[in-house]
Amino acid sequence: MGTGREFFSRLLRAINGAKRSIRLEVYIFANDSVGKAVRSALVMAAHHGVEVRVLLDALGSNETAQGFWDELTQAGGQVRWFNPLELRRLPVRNHRKLLVVDDKAGGTGGFNIAEEYVGDGVHHGWADLGIALYGAAVAALAAEFDRMWAVAAEGPRWRSLLTRSARTTPRWVSPDVQVLATGPGQTAGAFQLALREDLIRARDILLVVAYFVPTRGIRKLLRDAAKRGARVRVVVPGTSDVEIARRAARHLYGPLLRRGVDVLEYQPQVLHAKLYLTEHSAYAGSSNLDVRSLYINHELMFRFTDPDIVRRGWHQGELFCSHSRKVDPAVWENRAGWEKWRDRWSWWLLSKVDPWVTRWLARDPR
Repeated sequence: MGTGREFFSRLLRAINGAKRSIRLEVYIFANDSVGKAVRSALVMAAHHGVEVRVLLDALGSNETAQGFWDELTQAGGQVRWFNPLELRRLPVRNHRKLLVVDDKAGGTGGFNIAEEYVGDGVHHGWADLGIALYGAAVAALAAEFDRMWAVAAEGPRWRSLLTRSARTTPRWVSPDVQVLATGPGQTAGAFQLALREDLIRARDILLVVAYFVPTRGIRKLLRDAAKRGARVRVVVPGTSDVEIARRAARHLYGPLLRRGVDVLEYQPQVLHAKLYLTEHSAYAGSSNLDVRSLYINHELMFRFTDPDIVRRGWHQGELFCSHSRKVDPAVWENRAGWEKWRDRWSWWLLSKVDPWVTRWLARDPR
């Protein structure tokens, strides 16, 4: 687990050291100094005979859609776009981030390829989290890329947005690692199912999340855990790149605070991390705890139960806490009425209107 500065250093080192293949999947690939540096490394790898495949979300990476990738494709690399921009297809996005090099090493997390992610998350750059993967987890990561590479070519299966059938199940890739891939649907996906089971039993819970607009069920699990005596903490952004998401999260503070859940707001920089911890498990990847991540977007999470990885996850989580300010329940209840009104409407738009519009656009036009 590491900071943005470490992430980009490792990313470029891995690409420059590739011998056979590179799989890169990302939501935002910016046309800035960082994006150009990564593109140049990919072009160089392609010139050296490495098979380079880049999978980008058509909305998140739209600023690189015109001509940015010509040099790579001319060198033999391949670029594929998930969900080209048109109104009916617009709401469903591929929010995943992953890298696999030579089928030997890989990584995932919350980092996009953009300048704002470079730094330590305290003095400079957004606070985010990435994790390096080796062994059996790399094969699972490669298989996930290949699956989504095919999905991008075929186009999304819109009917999955409207049905209530089970979507995915958690998949073990080793005795202490699960891959939790989710996509559009109305039932709980693999990540949500696994997290529920851990929260039910946990005595110590720490959720570090960029966009916190969880389902009623998850909120109840957090309140119930605090009621039975578990320590429950949620770290959310004090400053966010998506203001409506920050306000929607604030609408949910009150019931959690009244039940003994500690809410902390990260102070130094924009918080973009997704790290979910109990005393026996650690989750890292791309999924936030909001309706869009849980039911609409394609997301990828890993669940770890190896004690050393869990311990390292808690170390990182406590660092986030150390730079956060705890919300005072008494002060919170005395906020101005217009602040409460703005928060409530933000929550309603993200948790109710957004999924309704998505399903409406995805309806069968026949």
